[in-house]
Amino acid sequence: MLLTSRRLRAALLVAASATLVAAVLPRPEPLGIGDPLFPHLGNPGYDVLTYDIAFTYRGTNGKLLDAVTKIDARATAHLERINLDFTSGTVRAVEVNGSSAEFTTAGEDLVITPRQSVDAGTPLAITVTHTSVPKSGGAGGWVRTTDGLAMANQADAAHRVFPCNDHPADKAHFIFRITAPTGLTAVANGLPVTAARGGAKSATRTWVYRTRHPMATELAQVSIGKSAVVRREGPHGLPLRDVVPAAQRARLEPWLKKTPAHITWMENKVGRYPFETYGLLLAQAETGFALETQTLSLFETSMFTDDRYPKWYVESVMVHELAHQWFGNSVSPRTWSDLWLNEGHATWYGSLYAEEHAKQPLEQQMREAYAQSDGWRAAGGPPAAPKPAEPGRQLGLFRPIMYDGSALVLYALRQEIGKDAFETLERAWVAEHRDGTATTADFTALAERVSGRDLTGFFQGWLHGARTPRMPGHPDWRSEAPSAQRHAAPAAKH
Repeated sequence: MLLTSRRLRAALLVAASATLVAAVLPRPEPLGIGDPLFPHLGNPGYDVLTYDIAFTYRGTNGKLLDAVTKIDARATAHLERINLDFTSGTVRAVEVNGSSAEFTTAGEDLVITPRQSVDAGTPLAITVTHTSVPKSGGAGGWVRTTDGLAMANQADAAHRVFPCNDHPADKAHFIFRITAPTGLTAVANGLPVTAARGGAKSATRTWVYRTRHPMATELAQVSIGKSAVVRREGPHGLPLRDVVPAAQRARLEPWLKKTPAHITWMENKVGRYPFETYGLLLAQAETGFALETQTLSLFETSMFTDDRYPKWYVESVMVHELAHQWFGNSVSPRTWSDLWLNEGHATWYGSLYAEEHAKQPLEQQMREAYAQSDGWRAAGGPPAAPKPAEPGRQLGLFRPIMYDGSALVLYALRQEIGKDAFETLERAWVAEHRDGTATTADFTALAERVSGRDLTGFFQGWLHGARTPRMPGHPDWRSEAPSAQRHAAPAAKH
């Protein structure tokens, strides 16, 4: 077909404009939002509102999953390109606002060039058709279990599973659609939206779950396996569901039935449970940790079946992960340097529970932590200023200073401002920042407001000092010299 001269001029103009845009755009590169510990995590220019992620599992946990990730967002800046965090999988197609888009990779980013630029303040709908890789090893993401898969995305591994803005500063609602062979059970964060689809003769079923509260990408959870879902009622009618190996359901029941009392205990300390459901996911895998995935905390099954673990210790870890639902999940860190607020509080309440229910003196635990604190600071940095990774090495953020070392800060604060003010602070913290993100500066400001005191010097030493300050009320406590210190990590809990 021949073009008229007017159409020809228009076509040439479009082609020239496209060439000009391509010429002025810089080379694709990995971006970040400026987190000093993970400089390439997160991406500027948009705010994710909802992830809608579909996984198709073929029945073998060594095979790729087919996946489609839909992201509803709002642009916060004019965007010629859009970066998502994503690695490991293969991208097959991308659409932006209903039109196909060009894409490439740069580092661990998926870099998308839409047909039309996106203006600040306008909706942004992205669809990525891709694979998801259940790799083995310690990089995080999918965890292979004896009967399927689970997720362990903390801190920087969600983008090894699905394209996302992989930083807790950008929380969003999630929908999961999991298709798996009949005979397996799929679960995810939140509550089921629909019953499993597929008739008696169908080879597969599709399970759909939705979160009612925003969630950080690191807290996403999908489990597929030969599981039993055990349901019961918690405080105030809260629906509880535990996901356990079906063959061990009866054996695990004595542990599972403890959760309602744990929730009641935490509510008495800090206020109403912040989400729509809760439960334990017991995976048949050796992870070396427990993980506070939102509404469905991940544990190794062996923690509950191995008699080597004292019962009081197992319960303290259960409470640790439960406490994270308030501290870390509902109130998420604005930057990864604020992680001490997550792990310090979870360790604090796990230790406090052990004191109240198992006669494990909190003061003794804190004194032992104090003795090691200088060594922890030398090895990993102070609680609110963790040392970054050495060049070319992956950051191991979950260090002793983040656990007992940060709980020690809370103990010192309670000693400094008194028990009543401290408990008021804790309740106010989770209430004022519920479903949001917050920083160390937010916490210290609230502590000053609640206590009516200037705590600048106190927090400077305890959160940022190279050496541990004197413990209020315990001037005789001493911390060992770093050279004589063992830097062993605490037992498995995140």
